[in-house]
Parts: sequence; C-alpha cells; structure tokens
Amino acid sequence: MTATISRPRVVVYTDGACKGNPGPGGWGAWLRSGEHEKELFGGEASTTNNRMELTAVIEALASLKRSCDVAIYTDSEYVRKGITEWIHGWKKRGWTTADRKPVKNAELWQRLEALAALHHVDWHWVKGHAGDPGNERADALANRGVSAAARR
Repeated sequence: MTATISRPRVVVYTDGACKGNPGPGGWGAWLRSGEHEKELFGGEASTTNNRMELTAVIEALASLKRSCDVAIYTDSEYVRKGITEWIHGWKKRGWTTADRKPVKNAELWQRLEALAALHHVDWHWVKGHAGDPGNERADALANRGVSAAARR
C-alpha cells in the first residue's frame, strides 16, 4: 500500500503596474493557503507593465518552499496565454515569435516556466479593476511597488 502525499493548496493573485510604459513599475502578489497569507511586492525604476506582470508571478512561485497545488489568478492575458499557449511555439522556434522576432522578456518566460514546473499550476484570468477582492489586493501591492521604485 502506497501513501499519497498531498501538496499544500495555494491561491495566488498577482498584478503588475507601470507609470509610463516604460517607466517606474511595480509588482504585487497575494498568496493564501488555509489560514496563512503572504503579501509580496517590489518594483523597478525603469521597466514595462508586461515585465512587472511576469515578475509578480515569478516572485510568488519563487516564494513557495515546497511543491504545491497552485491556482494563479492574473488580469494579464499576456501572462496566462504566454505560459499556457504561446511558449510552446517560442521554444520550438528557438525563442522567436511566429514572425521570427526575438521573444520579448524571454529570460523572464524561461524563469517562469522553470518555477511553474516545480508545482501543479492552474492558470486563471480575472478581469482587472472590476471589484475582485484578490485582484484589487494584488493591484494595491503592485502600486506600493511602483511608489517604492519611484522614490529610489
């Protein structure tokens, strides 16, 4: 008889923000597992919104200490479709797009793919700025990251 090891279940809401594109940017992630919660945020002085959206998910996954069942909620179709659909073609073409241009943020996509492989991840899109409490919280954290980056 074999024992099944259950992985912790974690719900993650992520968001990225940028004041100007490029400009000062921030990322935020709110993680919840049972009674436990964690807030993460950070920023960069000169970045893009897409880089911050990717960084939010990367930092959330990197913060997990063991393999988990993760439900990620993002308002970025760029992140959700990139990791679930587009990445397969990019890899086949040597990290180029369908029109043979280099994939933007390839190093972030590669890091995200490696981190996601450590877990069982379900990707969910949620409409941004529409009252979803988790998305609103991640957005507030991302804006804290923008403020911190702008002060540097």
